[in-house]
Amino acid sequence: QVQFVESGGGLVQPGGSLRLSCTASGFTLDTSPIAWFRQVPGKEREGVSRISSGNGTTHYADSVKGRFTISRDSARNTVYLQMNSLKPEDTAVYSCAAQTRRVSPDLLSPRRYDYWGPGTQVTVSS
Repeated sequence: QVQFVESGGGLVQPGGSLRLSCTASGFTLDTSPIAWFRQVPGKEREGVSRISSGNGTTHYADSVKGRFTISRDSARNTVYLQMNSLKPEDTAVYSCAAQTRRVSPDLLSPRRYDYWGPGTQVTVSS
């Protein structure tokens, strides 16, 4: 059974940093593109960043470009999201997922992804 689990969330002041981790059981994370998403209650899930399988090409939403960095440690079967210069509008539940289909030209469309973890809460507030 495939299970994704996110960790590393918490409360941080504006301008601060957090590193989120995405681990998986029953699934090798470097065999498929992996993406991070975030969701605020009442709003649609938003794609944040993606790392491809193979050469690890990365992709970012405009809202986080230059502040967030996605990376992968294959030995640990873990994908990270380093978040710097955090803003209150980054507050959300962050989840990771694996791409299993290509139903949209948008690399960060949630419709491409499965095996969603429960998420980790990130709160940016003073």
